[in-house]
Amino acid sequence: MRLTKTMRWTALAACTALAISACSTGSDKKSSDQASGGSGKKGGSISIESGEPQHGLVPQNTAESEGASVLSALFVGLIDYDNKDNSPKLRAAESIESPDATTWTIKLKDGYTFHNGEKVVAQSFVDAWNFGANQDNANEGLPFFDKILGSDELAPGKDKKPATDKLKGLKVVDDKTFTVTLKAPFSQFKTMLGYTAFFPLPKAFFTDPKAFEDAPIGNGPFQMDGKWEHNKQIKVKRYENFPAADGKAKLDSVTFKIYDKLETAYNDLRAGNIQITNKLPVSAMSSVAQEFGDRYIYKPESGVGYLGFPISTNPAFANPEIRKAISMAIDRETITKTIFSGTRVPADDFISPIIPGYRKGAMGDVAKYDPKKAKELFTQAGGLPGNTLEIGYNADGGHKEWIEAVGNQLKNNLGVEVTFKPFEKFGAILTALGDHKYSGAFRMAWQMDYPSIENYLRPIFSKIAIDNGSNYGGYVNEDFEALLAKADSATSDTEGIKLYQQADDILIKELPYIPVYTYMTSGAYTKAVKNVVIDAQNRIDLADVELA
Repeated sequence: MRLTKTMRWTALAACTALAISACSTGSDKKSSDQASGGSGKKGGSISIESGEPQHGLVPQNTAESEGASVLSALFVGLIDYDNKDNSPKLRAAESIESPDATTWTIKLKDGYTFHNGEKVVAQSFVDAWNFGANQDNANEGLPFFDKILGSDELAPGKDKKPATDKLKGLKVVDDKTFTVTLKAPFSQFKTMLGYTAFFPLPKAFFTDPKAFEDAPIGNGPFQMDGKWEHNKQIKVKRYENFPAADGKAKLDSVTFKIYDKLETAYNDLRAGNIQITNKLPVSAMSSVAQEFGDRYIYKPESGVGYLGFPISTNPAFANPEIRKAISMAIDRETITKTIFSGTRVPADDFISPIIPGYRKGAMGDVAKYDPKKAKELFTQAGGLPGNTLEIGYNADGGHKEWIEAVGNQLKNNLGVEVTFKPFEKFGAILTALGDHKYSGAFRMAWQMDYPSIENYLRPIFSKIAIDNGSNYGGYVNEDFEALLAKADSATSDTEGIKLYQQADDILIKELPYIPVYTYMTSGAYTKAVKNVVIDAQNRIDLADVELA
């Protein structure tokens, strides 16, 4: 569940499709240094922009973009994703095979160790997954283990206790091999395994989980350099024993510098105080391409931005016709072109356009700006109590401008009084929603955990994701659940996508959230660095970055 601060429930601030004319010199075109991978200065240190992670840095409990960005430097999973087509590619795994999409055999490569010297073995993954799947541990990654045989015993539901502490579907064969048995066939299982929840954990984690949160011990190209300095920075340094064949980090160290405001981070980038940002403020959009040239990155990305509703806790939003009216009262074209200078694209599906299964125009009329019909629907549905609407958003993600623009449109087109509730940090609004302490409409966004249409459905809108996931609206629909289960067991990708699309159609009909825009990555870097690549999950490939 990759929630982005400005983009994934989003940490991107203004990172979405720039007008083609403004971006032709940057995005798709990599600099000659990037293309050639030419030699740079050895070692060295850089700083990059970051937001404050929501939780301690435990892979199984990290479902938002800021923490995930740090973990992607500290850990490697069984697979990763190709930067060109998002297809899965083996990383720590030597092979991942299944004859029936139900029983999977996973073999590990040699050479990986945790940063404390402990060897990464099959048990490292099995222990981590058992921990993640146990509802007593309250991990946000729990829903990702739901498909494994025995998950019901570890996560029996609210007010029930787990009957065991081990998934019966996990078996260690030897140090390099383990098997996974699922409840039913699931062709997307291999694709899932690059998500942070499936990262391994060392024995040291289970000895002192609390200490691990501020100083995690991973198996990736970088290791922690001291503890997480909350609200200030997270420092990592090259792990010298990382396998050279898998891409040992070129830099000596990287500092994730934590910012409350993207404008401040961008000013620091321009001044050379930081070297890379994968998030840009709205104020930079009109000039960043000209200022940074080939060092401005503009490319399709997986994020979808929403206006969400706490359906389960606020009856005012219970009627889908109210939500439909609000959707039709939003002028997506004006917001994306005026507020974001064309750096985002009007959404017309719950699925990102870069994902197989996306359907152009899938939302039909509900995504089209029609203020007259919106007002009629709104009135027929009874409007909102007190004729008022509050919209919450995280102030550290560059959302003030577009949220206020939406509010003004709703005020003008529906006649409601709109107020705004800024939360200082992204984690604060997620916590308030998760604890049911905020009942207004809210800004949200989603960035894929892995490249599958399923990942835009279950982690955000399924029942299991209410208590252990990212279903902050509390949406429940049994037909939706049944279609997800049917699609999971499809014998081919084509059949599965068609069924997931039917589940998507239910969301389009009921609009538990309103898709407003889709993202393009907008990032930039200084002349001090080279080989800067940002993937479809908006993560910087830090191991490959060099000083120029």
